[in-house]
Amino acid sequence: MNYSEEVFLHKLAQTTPYPYNITIEKAQGVYLYAPDGKRYIDMISGIGVSSIGHGNPHVIQAIKSQVDKHLHVMVYGEFIQHSPNALAEKLTSLLPASLNCCYFVNSGTEANEGALKLAKRVSGRTEIISMRKSYHGSTHGSLSVSGNEMKKAAFRPLLPDVRFLNFNAIEELEAITEKTACVIVETVQGDAGVRIPTKEYMQALRKKCDEHCVLLIFDEIQCGMGRTGTLFAFEQFEVVPDILTIGKAFGGGLPIGAFIAHQRLMKTLTYDPPLGHITTFGGNPVCCASALATLEVMEQENLLAGVEKKGQLIASFLQHPRIKEIRRIGLMFAIDFETADEVNSIVHYAKQKGVICYWFLSHPNSFRIAPPLIISEEEIREACAIILEAIDKA
Repeated sequence: MNYSEEVFLHKLAQTTPYPYNITIEKAQGVYLYAPDGKRYIDMISGIGVSSIGHGNPHVIQAIKSQVDKHLHVMVYGEFIQHSPNALAEKLTSLLPASLNCCYFVNSGTEANEGALKLAKRVSGRTEIISMRKSYHGSTHGSLSVSGNEMKKAAFRPLLPDVRFLNFNAIEELEAITEKTACVIVETVQGDAGVRIPTKEYMQALRKKCDEHCVLLIFDEIQCGMGRTGTLFAFEQFEVVPDILTIGKAFGGGLPIGAFIAHQRLMKTLTYDPPLGHITTFGGNPVCCASALATLEVMEQENLLAGVEKKGQLIASFLQHPRIKEIRRIGLMFAIDFETADEVNSIVHYAKQKGVICYWFLSHPNSFRIAPPLIISEEEIREACAIILEAIDKA
């Protein structure tokens, strides 16, 4: 064990007994580089974060320009600053008219916490409905509405009055009533292994929420920002949420999230009590500059246009008798095998050969693929060849 590994393992809190444990010196495009020069193809985008690739020059320049102006100057909501203003203006221009007011926070799970508070404040109700197998984050509120009991048991008691339904089960929507404050749902379930609902289900969910004046929250922290081939996954289902949460790829590599709703709803957080929601670092100007530049890159380079074609290409290459099922939307993949041991073997072999794929928290029989949207056909071919070799060796 070298010194860097020792510090990493003993001076930094560990999330599992088995970290991925490679050292990264630099990153560029779809590649990560170790100190010895070894190159890895990043097929997971840092778990959905680096969707426009690593080290994009437009994003880097935007960050540097903002750093030269100022860093943090005040807690969220007090000072007028160009960077968050410009980001809010751009983001809302890309969304339906009912999603016209942004609250910037520091991460996806914080966005979900804010969305849940907003729904309870607006509705005056307490019941929250979520979905089994869902994942919304690791803070207490987000964990409370996540559907993996194994991850939750050690931290109970959590939020009361939370109910769970089966995802994509229209018949269970009758559980939504006038007692319900909100339904929170991943537009595409990520950690459950890329579970894609039907348009019929999503529209029935919207209708049932409307019938009982229930707020519908779409969590697009993993599936948003172009990952599915549209900027937001909900566009593909012709349904608009009351509250949208985003994070991960939103910041282009810097930490930022947002919950977005109509200004009429957001205003309820400003009184009874004032500061109904507050964050010190939310709307950080450097993070906002990076997020704005990321949206500009996606637009200027027309990255969404190639997502579906690249997804189809990966799916066509990854044909193997040991694969039980591939679930995919855009460049968001879950690849199923008979056992978790096979998956572990594949992920570790691919790592040794210079391709980074990864596990799902809640679906151990699958591994995930979610490469940067900029990945080329040549890079896809190289990565898929190594993954197929890993499957052969599993």
